[in-house]
Amino acid sequence: MSEQQQQGPAEPIEQGVLDLAARVFDLARGGATAELVEYLDAGVPANLTNHKGDTLLILAAYHGHPETVRALLERGADHGRINDRGQTPLAAAVFKQSAETVQALVAAGADPDAGQPSARATAQFFDLPEMAALLG
Repeated sequence: MSEQQQQGPAEPIEQGVLDLAARVFDLARGGATAELVEYLDAGVPANLTNHKGDTLLILAAYHGHPETVRALLERGADHGRINDRGQTPLAAAVFKQSAETVQALVAAGADPDAGQPSARATAQFFDLPEMAALLG
């Protein structure tokens, strides 16, 4: 018997939980750092992941919110987590040419060669010498 069969069918997620998750993802996407931090400090996981594998950190990085990125990193967000398309927060920040976000992620130890395409490959493909320089 498989583990799924032993445990029975998964319980549906309550609408309130889904609404909260949507709210938290919107805060990361919008760079609402202070409000997002309140949720994180109240127990929302810093590595919360949506149905596409995007973490709060990936969304904040992609939308160019370095303050939000730093707050997430300070609360344990994994800078190496890759979404379902193979993208990292660092590659997202490079693609959006957010220098301050790239610097925050590199300072936290993000690997410029992780993911597909990697941050380094993204900088090369889109001819972004400023971003490539930040990656070292």
